[in-house]
Amino acid sequence: MTSLAHQLKRLALPQNDPSLLSRSEAASLLFDCKEAANIDRETFFAIGCTGLEELIGIDASFETFQPTLFSQMSKGLERSVQTKAVNQQLDESISSFLIHLSPYFMLKPAQKCLEWLIHRFHIHLYNQDSLVGCVLPYHETKLFVRVIQLLKISDPTHKWHWLHPIQKPGVPLARGTLITHCYKDLGFMDFICRLVTKSVKVFSAQPESLPHMRVLFTFYASTVVSALGAAANVTDTLVSKLLPYIQKGLKSSLVDYRAATYMIICQLAVKMTMENSLVHSLALQISKTLVKTPLLIKEGLSCLIILLQSQKEEGLGEKPFKHLCKVPNLTTTLHEISTNYDISPILHYMFPHMVHSVIYGETEESDMVGNQICKKHLEAIITNIPLEKNIDHVLACLETGCLKMFPKMQCPFFIYGRYSKTLDLVLEQYLKDVRNPKEQDLFHQFISLSLSGGKYQFLKDTDTSLLLSLNHPQPAVRLLAVRHLDEMIDELKEGFDDSFIEEAILARLKDDNLEVVNAALSTLETFSEQIGYSLLSLIERADLSKNEKWCGILDTAIQILIRDGILKKNKDLLNQLVLQLLPYIVITINDSKSSEWKVALCIAQSNLCSLHPLLKGWPETFQEVVKAPKTENLIYSSNGKLIKFLSENLILEDPSSLSQMVQGLIDVAKKEPHNVKQKVTMHVISAVLVQSCCGSYRVEECRSSLALKVFHLLRRKMQNFKDKMWWNPETLNRKNKDYLNLLLGLFDSLLSGASEGNNTDHFRTMMRLLFEVHLKKPEDQFRFLSVLWTYSYNISNQLNFVVDAMLQTRALYIGCAMLASQSMQTKRKLALTASPVIVSLLINLGSPVSEVRRAALCCLNSLSGIKESPFHPIVIDLVQKAEEITSDQTYIIQSLGNLFEELHTQPKGKPQPQKLSEALGALLECVKSITCPSYVARNMMKLLQEVNGKVVLSHLLPVIDRLLDRVLNEPDGILKDEALLLHIIIGKYNEHSAELLCTNQRSLGLFIKALHTSQEVYKGLSTFQMRALGQVTKSFFAALSDGKVQQKILGVLFDLLLNCKNPDCAQMIGSVFKAISVDAEQVSVELEPLQKSKNIATVHQKRKQKMQQQRKAQDQECAQEESSVNWQRVTLILELLQHKKKLKRPQALIPTLFSLLARCLEPSAVQENLEYVKQLILGGLLNICQKLSPDGNRLKEGVLDEEKFNVELIVQCIRVSEMPQTHHHALLLLGTAAGMFPGKVLHNIMPIFTFMGANVMRLDDAYSFQVINKTVKMVIPALIQENSGPSETAGDLEGIVIKIIRVFVDALPHVPEHRRLPILEQLISTLGGERFLWILLVLLFEQHVTKSVAAVTSGEKDTVLENDTEFWISVCCEFSAVEQLQSLMGILSYLTKLPENKEVCISKLKSRQHRIKSSNQESELFNVESHSGKQLRHFKFISVSFMSQLLASHSFVKKVRELHFSNWLLEDVLRYINVVAHSVEKNADSLTAKFWRALLNKSYDVLDKVNSLMPTETFIPIIRGLMTNQLPSVRRKAMDLLNNKLQQRTQWQPAQVDMLLDMVPELIAVVQQETHRAEEEQAINRQTALFSLKLLCKCFGHEKHEPFTAVLKMAVDVIASEEKEERNVTGSALLCAAEVTCILKALAIPQLPRLMPALLNILKHTKELAASEIYLLSAVTALLKIVETLPHFLSPYLLHILLQVVHLEKIAAVMGPSSQVHLRLDSLKTTLATKLPPRVLLPAVAKCYSEVSNTHKTCLGAVMDILKEHIVILERDQLSAHQSELTSFFVKALDFRTEHSQDDLEEVGEVEGHIIMCLISMIMKLSEMSFRPLFFKLFDWAKTEGAPKDRLLTFCRLSDCIAKQLKGLFTLFAGHLVKPFADILNEINTCKTDKAFFESENNTEKSCLLLQFILDCLHKIFLFDSHQFVSKERAETLMMPLAHQVLINFCMADDSLWNASVNYQILLQMRHESPKVRFAALLALLEFAEKIRENYMVLLPEAIPFLAELMEGNQSTISVLRRKILEKPLYPYKNG
Repeated sequence: MTSLAHQLKRLALPQNDPSLLSRSEAASLLFDCKEAANIDRETFFAIGCTGLEELIGIDASFETFQPTLFSQMSKGLERSVQTKAVNQQLDESISSFLIHLSPYFMLKPAQKCLEWLIHRFHIHLYNQDSLVGCVLPYHETKLFVRVIQLLKISDPTHKWHWLHPIQKPGVPLARGTLITHCYKDLGFMDFICRLVTKSVKVFSAQPESLPHMRVLFTFYASTVVSALGAAANVTDTLVSKLLPYIQKGLKSSLVDYRAATYMIICQLAVKMTMENSLVHSLALQISKTLVKTPLLIKEGLSCLIILLQSQKEEGLGEKPFKHLCKVPNLTTTLHEISTNYDISPILHYMFPHMVHSVIYGETEESDMVGNQICKKHLEAIITNIPLEKNIDHVLACLETGCLKMFPKMQCPFFIYGRYSKTLDLVLEQYLKDVRNPKEQDLFHQFISLSLSGGKYQFLKDTDTSLLLSLNHPQPAVRLLAVRHLDEMIDELKEGFDDSFIEEAILARLKDDNLEVVNAALSTLETFSEQIGYSLLSLIERADLSKNEKWCGILDTAIQILIRDGILKKNKDLLNQLVLQLLPYIVITINDSKSSEWKVALCIAQSNLCSLHPLLKGWPETFQEVVKAPKTENLIYSSNGKLIKFLSENLILEDPSSLSQMVQGLIDVAKKEPHNVKQKVTMHVISAVLVQSCCGSYRVEECRSSLALKVFHLLRRKMQNFKDKMWWNPETLNRKNKDYLNLLLGLFDSLLSGASEGNNTDHFRTMMRLLFEVHLKKPEDQFRFLSVLWTYSYNISNQLNFVVDAMLQTRALYIGCAMLASQSMQTKRKLALTASPVIVSLLINLGSPVSEVRRAALCCLNSLSGIKESPFHPIVIDLVQKAEEITSDQTYIIQSLGNLFEELHTQPKGKPQPQKLSEALGALLECVKSITCPSYVARNMMKLLQEVNGKVVLSHLLPVIDRLLDRVLNEPDGILKDEALLLHIIIGKYNEHSAELLCTNQRSLGLFIKALHTSQEVYKGLSTFQMRALGQVTKSFFAALSDGKVQQKILGVLFDLLLNCKNPDCAQMIGSVFKAISVDAEQVSVELEPLQKSKNIATVHQKRKQKMQQQRKAQDQECAQEESSVNWQRVTLILELLQHKKKLKRPQALIPTLFSLLARCLEPSAVQENLEYVKQLILGGLLNICQKLSPDGNRLKEGVLDEEKFNVELIVQCIRVSEMPQTHHHALLLLGTAAGMFPGKVLHNIMPIFTFMGANVMRLDDAYSFQVINKTVKMVIPALIQENSGPSETAGDLEGIVIKIIRVFVDALPHVPEHRRLPILEQLISTLGGERFLWILLVLLFEQHVTKSVAAVTSGEKDTVLENDTEFWISVCCEFSAVEQLQSLMGILSYLTKLPENKEVCISKLKSRQHRIKSSNQESELFNVESHSGKQLRHFKFISVSFMSQLLASHSFVKKVRELHFSNWLLEDVLRYINVVAHSVEKNADSLTAKFWRALLNKSYDVLDKVNSLMPTETFIPIIRGLMTNQLPSVRRKAMDLLNNKLQQRTQWQPAQVDMLLDMVPELIAVVQQETHRAEEEQAINRQTALFSLKLLCKCFGHEKHEPFTAVLKMAVDVIASEEKEERNVTGSALLCAAEVTCILKALAIPQLPRLMPALLNILKHTKELAASEIYLLSAVTALLKIVETLPHFLSPYLLHILLQVVHLEKIAAVMGPSSQVHLRLDSLKTTLATKLPPRVLLPAVAKCYSEVSNTHKTCLGAVMDILKEHIVILERDQLSAHQSELTSFFVKALDFRTEHSQDDLEEVGEVEGHIIMCLISMIMKLSEMSFRPLFFKLFDWAKTEGAPKDRLLTFCRLSDCIAKQLKGLFTLFAGHLVKPFADILNEINTCKTDKAFFESENNTEKSCLLLQFILDCLHKIFLFDSHQFVSKERAETLMMPLAHQVLINFCMADDSLWNASVNYQILLQMRHESPKVRFAALLALLEFAEKIRENYMVLLPEAIPFLAELMEGNQSTISVLRRKILEKPLYPYKNG
């Protein structure tokens, strides 16, 4: 961005921010920006006001902002258009509000208020500083980040841009960031300070709110103080920024503000050096503040102390001192501070001024009061406050003046008691200045009097002073002096100096008399560091061997040292103490009651062990030693544990203290021992140091320095342990192991020090010294290095030393360097077999550490030139592959394997293989050597794991023999490395060395020995037996060329299995046997009885004899029998055979297994439980059969002799055994054998299945179910295959299958329910569902008909049928849709072949009984002979019903949906329907007619289901074919199917539509062909065809019009037929014609001249229509649709249509308003009113009115309703055009009452009401200008002279209705009605005239009706009067007539003109002669009083006389009304 852009951006105004113009997002604190954009301003305002109200409840000061920021006016305020002054005032108000809000920012109400300010005033843009200042104290909260995210601060030049990094992640602001910015940006610091001053200014006006500023003050203090502390240096600029605010803070009366300022001053004082003037100014201001506002005195003084402590006090002057003296409770506060802090700086400043004021105050009388205050302060300070840091020496400045002060003060005594040295200093100075002897004497007297209790006093017992007694030569005197000193200390006598006491005690602690020492120790209650070191000296010179009193002294000294916590502070003292006490922890005698043990126990029980890390945990360890058995050597046990304990703790020491502690131990060990204890201590410390050298340190650098120190200590002593050394750590004695351990530790330490650090040269020198002293010869050096190279592989770790990878690598590189420097002769020696170098280097090539491998290769490279070495071929090959070996640790194994593989590939005798063979022999000799460590041999064998063969194994046989003997003889003594080595060597028994077992008996013997070695040597390590078993693999066993050896190993495996008790071993043997490939002959030998063992080799006889000897538990006689069978061994072998897959020539076992099975079935074997053996034998035979024929087919010739397979024996086994499991195995075997030997099995197939149905199928277990499945799977395919020949054989097959299925069906009731479906599914799946499923279903139907129904009661038959049907459907659903459809076709085919009735069948069967039995086997499914006719019919009905339910089942429909449906099933259904239909016709008159009709309906139901499942392309041709059927019922069913399909809203393809439309002529033909037939069934067909045509037209007529013109013509022919048609047919034709007309529209116009007259003719015959509601509904619907479709073409027929509508109205009224006819008629009227133009409709309506008004006058309402609805929809221009026509019509129509004056008034009134409402609908659409002439015209029409008076009735009613509609507007026209209405009221008043108003018989009724209309009209006029219509003249005009009529129901506009007159006229009527009139007048008066309420009080006096007259009467009703009148008005009147 350019600089110009930056400037423009800075000058940009907030109102130009694009976010303000955004409609998709809006800034918000509480809502998401997108969510906030959808919230309106009112919602934000409500949120803000709610928050403000809650804040006012918390703090009332917020009320001041309610009229400004939260007023209604603020909602419309827009800042961007306001003036600068208004915005400035608004900013001030917002700033003040945010300052008030800051303490409550975290509260929800405050956030609501902020939300309003952000939304309305955009404070995040306009008031960013104020907003940040409000939330800044909460910078560590997420809410602060939310506010910052609202700001636009992405510009780097923005003031708050430093907060931009926290916007996006939304994490709170780190405090460190805030502090850093504060001291780096002084403007921000100034912002914080100004924020505080602003807040103080705002809150100062409201003192009650000041406590709320605590949050801000806390933030201010913590931020500024932390910023000052974090700043590298405090600059003058920073100070100049802060000083003004510091001064404001000091002057402020706010406690928190001033406290914050104190903290800032303290931080400034600590961080910088101030000028004297600034220090003086700050001190003066602080002291003034403490005096003016005595708050925070302690804090102010503390601040001043820090200021004086950090800065120079020179130049402060006296002013601050004077103010300080006036501070209240100065001394008390200073004393309180002094308890925790140093107050010497302020005392340094105050003492000179105080002393000056005290000494010279009396001479200076200027400020006597101040001098007295100073004197009190000085005395209080000296008395109460301890003067430290030489403050007491300040008193020396008193000099002579101080003595002058003493007579008036008591300071000398205090000074002597508290500050004796100071007093001595003063006295000494004073004595130097006194020259006068007299003054000197006085001075001495003064001293003697004041110091008589001191150290110079005389003791009574010693006649000398205390000081001399303490140093007396006699121990007794010294003892007395010490005790006296102890007493003086206890009595707290004065005159003693602490230093004197301490010096005296220190001197006595060095006393040579132990009693004096003990007494001196008893005087020590507290001690200083000096006394502590004296106690150390005391402990050092203690000697328990000379005097046992030292025991108590040591105990006391230890307790004193650990008592006061000095040791915690002084680590050096603690270390020295531990080193001094270390010899006392070492035990040299076994007597636990000796003083030595007591001291050791005292040390262990003291807290000293917890203070020092070296002794932590020693008390617990020592307690173990104390509690040890007495027989144990306590010296050895205690010191051994001490060495281990100290070495472990020393390793854990911190590096800082480790060196010091080690040096201290070395110093102790260096001392020349003088006694046994010191010698033992020296050895213990040496052992500790040596062991600690071998430990692992937290900081490895500590090891080198430690080793260096230890080596210096032990160098001379190591030379004494020189002895003959062996390189094998496993065979070294204890002494040599220790020596080797020491050498290894030293080498490690020296090597570490020589590799890094500052003393590498010294360590290298020591390393050279180590080799020169201990390892002079090269052989010894490389033996030692070989140990280092290989010891990391040692698992047992005999040396208790760890060689890590670092040490191993370093040792290898050292060896490489040493090899390079050796001579050729030495190298030759090192490369020989006797040297461990090559072998040690080779095993390192397999190390997991790559650097170790690289270093070993370097060493081998140095030896690669030694051709004389037997290892030379190996070394050369490996050196060449150095890179690969270094990269991969396993490459060495592969490389050696490839190298020695050449021994097998190259011909023998060549030199290279010879050398390789020698090299391999050398390696194996090394492994075979007894001196070779087992861990070396083990790793060497790991490297040779891919080197195999007879040579390798033959070399290793001695090792196997030796190690196996050790395992058997001393299993506890074998090392883990040896055990692992033996595991590896046993692994050499593999396919490469297997041949050796055949040629070397020792090899075979050792392998068998290993197989029998079952001891577990180490937990977690498998036994050698398991290892040997693991080697018997498939390849190993196959590599044994000698069958005898295989037989022997196999026999050993079986013997082990028989005798072993370890389940893992048994499992392993099973796995081995399963894996190896065994010849069946070998297994057969092991299974044969003992007598056949004679043929086995001699070795086998020995094995048998050995096995017999081990079998002690068996009966001896049984063992001697030659023909006996070891069933336990046979069982185990058979169990193994169950899972054996790899068996050669398995058929060889079949004779042996059948022989064993025969033995099991012998009578002698019945006593033994051999069922399990039978099952195993049968299972073994089954496995063999499956191996011989995996696919279950016939065996090839020569594989197995069929005669050897004894099927009869298997069947016998089934018959003899009672165990279901045995049955299962036998059945499975027979099922398998059926495929192999079908001829031998199938002749017994039915007995087998009969047995299954009777026994196995009834068992409810998974295994039985599996047996059934497998038997079915095996036997039935063989059966089908055996019989899959010519047709005759196929017929036999079907017969057999029917029998088999019948067995299963008959057994089905006894089979568990959950097993039935799977069994049948498996049976039919095996047989073939397409071919035999229908047979199963037929048999199930037959079982239900004959057995299931007969077994239950009649009430349960439906339940049984429902359950059975559900089960049958479930069975079918297990098969595919094709199979189910074929089964249905099979059932239909079978049903078709069944006879119609049983009688017919029997007559035919008698003649052809034999022939049917032999040829037609299907009749056995349902034998008609054995069943009754009823069962036959039931069977047929059940079959058809099932098909219907199956086709409707969900699962079937789901499967069929994905299937291409064929029409075969439909054809079969139709074929069967024809058969049933013929039977229906044939049996129409028989008793079974009902059954056949029901069966036909069920068949039709099946047809419907098939129809719904059929695809459309199949459906249409089939329907067309059915339409040509001769039977009417079939044709009708076809049309019904078509109608159902058309009503399903199917998506039709264009081709399908064409096919459907091609059926239109055929349907028309049906309608026309049937016209001459009168049968009911044929009429139904015609109706169905018409309905089909209607549906076709409705579905396809919109797009295809042409086919339906003929349809319309045909329908019109039917409607207009001259012959009498059946009503239903005519109705259907009407509906069809209407539907076609709706579709064709204009194309139907040519048929209207025929259609409409016929239709109207039908409507004229109301009797016929009323007789059939459907017929009537059809006609009305047809008329409605035609009118809706062609309204503009019906003008010729409109009058007749209207007339018919009038006639139909009567019929519809009878049927009720909710009937369909009434609803359709209403729709017809609405259509006529809305669809026809007025020019057409109005003349027709007028003509219709003229015709109907005389003939059917009561039906005129329908015509008027049509006209009314028509007028409502007319536009204004149309209405205007036809207004005159309408007016004329209405004038004529309104004469209806006049024309029918003699008719019934109710009927006339009803018709007149329709006319008036129709007229009003027109009036409501007229304007005032149009309505006024019409109204006056009607008025003239009614009032014209000579006009009938009945018109007045009509006009008054019309006026009443108009008034009701126009309400208040009617008063504009009602003025002309007042006079006529008054006249009429007078004329009809019978009181005034006896002349009848109407010249008719019903004059009275008409007069009442007229009166009602007039009064109702007047009531509405008065009710809606709002323009003072009732004037005085009009009131007078109406008054009398109304009063005489005595009915008032209105309110008056002018009360003054109305109330009195009305009241009087009503009262006059109360004197009428007639009681009714009086009663009506009383009612009127009551209503009148209710209307005017309290205003009636004025008229009440006038009414009282009239009411009194009424009271004389006796009418009860009048009395009640009178009381009602008097209830309310009279009470106030009476009270008045």
